[in-house]
Amino acid sequence: MKDALAIHRWLLAHQVHHEIVRLPRPMTCAEELPETVSAAPERCLLVTVLEVATRIGREAVIAVTSSVAAPPRPGAVGGRLGLRQVRPAPAHVVNAVTDYADGLVCPLLLPESLPTFIDDRLITDAEPIFMTTGERHTALTLGALDLLTLLPGKMLDLRGARSGGTREAVARRH
Repeated sequence: MKDALAIHRWLLAHQVHHEIVRLPRPMTCAEELPETVSAAPERCLLVTVLEVATRIGREAVIAVTSSVAAPPRPGAVGGRLGLRQVRPAPAHVVNAVTDYADGLVCPLLLPESLPTFIDDRLITDAEPIFMTTGERHTALTLGALDLLTLLPGKMLDLRGARSGGTREAVARRH
């Protein structure tokens, strides 16, 4: 399993200013990060791993990085990517495909074979962003702009995406 030391070494090799923070109490999931580090939920990241089925029946696993304040809804992701079925991946799948503990997946060092998407609502300033490290007792912080240059994957527009359709489509139905 990947951990804070692996992430730290990788960031040092890429000459990225960062800090590994020792937490005052252990976390069980990324949703606990804002309270644990006393940061706004918009400044804390979450990686959601989803099992998906395409319209032609192919099954895959994808990862979506978003803020804890706005986790991706499976229906919204499916609508934006044109997927037939989207559901949260079970813990054993998350552990196997990310090499991180379920609930504590860091958006860095994910396997290249894992399709990754980044919610384009992430904050893009120089202020610090917090994320899990795969460990219950540590978190990682680095500048938002630095993070966005490091994250692999495609930006995904999840603004206003609703599993029931767009506002225009809903208005036409009525």
